[in-house]
Parts: sequence; C-alpha cells; structure tokens
Amino acid sequence: MKKLLLSLTAFALSTALFAQSDSAVAKFNSTTIDLGKIKQDNPTTATFEVTNIGTEPLVIEQATPTCGCTIGDYTKEPIAPGKSGFIKATYNAKNVGAFQKTLNVKFAGYDARPISIKGEVLKNEDAAATTTPAVEPAKIAAPATPVIKSTEATATPAKKAPVKKTTKKP
Repeated sequence: MKKLLLSLTAFALSTALFAQSDSAVAKFNSTTIDLGKIKQDNPTTATFEVTNIGTEPLVIEQATPTCGCTIGDYTKEPIAPGKSGFIKATYNAKNVGAFQKTLNVKFAGYDARPISIKGEVLKNEDAAATTTPAVEPAKIAAPATPVIKSTEATATPAKKAPVKKTTKKP
C-alpha cells in the first residue's frame, strides 16, 4: 500500500512540474490581428510578435494554418529570454467576403496555441473606391494654361480651335 501511495505522489509531483502553460513562457503582442478591408487577389501578411518571458530559450516548432489559403512562417532560431521573435500569417485573398483564419503555434515542450487573422476581402473596384479619398471638384485648382506634351501617352489631346468656313467659288 505504501508503494502505491508513494508512486501516486511521485506521479502527481512530476506531472505538476512538467505541466507548464505556454502563457508562462510566451507573450503575444496580440492573438488576433484585424487586416481590415483588403483587395481581392492581393495576398496580405500579418506579423505577430512573440516575446519569450521565460528563463530558457523558446523554440517555435510550428505555425500551422488551419486551411490552405493561409501560409505560416516564423522565427526558426531559439528566442532568448526577454527577446522577441515573429510569426507571419499570409492570407491569399481569393474569395470576396469576411474571413477569419487561425494558425496553431506549437512551442517546443508546450501545447499548441491558436492565433488568428481576420478582415474583409473586397472586389478590386470596391477596394479602390474605399481607399481613394473623395475630393470636391471646387477644391481642385486648374492650371491657368494647360500644358500637354506629345510624349505623354495619357495626355488628353488639346481641343482644336473652331474653324471658320469660307467658301470661294472658282
């Protein structure tokens, strides 16, 4: 009976020593990043900063996205105590609409921890309309004499002066 009690006590103590939480060794600047409104077909990257608040070097083993539309990258070398590393999540914005994507970050010796990105993908023409500031026509100053260079491909051709018709009979 004493052996059983001693074994259970040793097991409980060893479990308590090794069952550490990753929140005791790693601190994220944010676990969710809002990318806002982004253009369709324009891959967008969010960078999470992770700081080692433990006493031993911190190793990121994986940053695994939960779907194929997101790519994860991270600091490969150990992060020294008090120093910071990164985890990048690049979202391939193919589909229009709201999104929220998750990456599971696995630190060596600890359970995986989720981080996420979210936002809204707009069609290119809708995105251009939301990012271009509205300017009132009255506030645009026109030059006194328009200058048009013939080498400019986008220049608007100058208006021709009205032609006065004269008819001469031979």
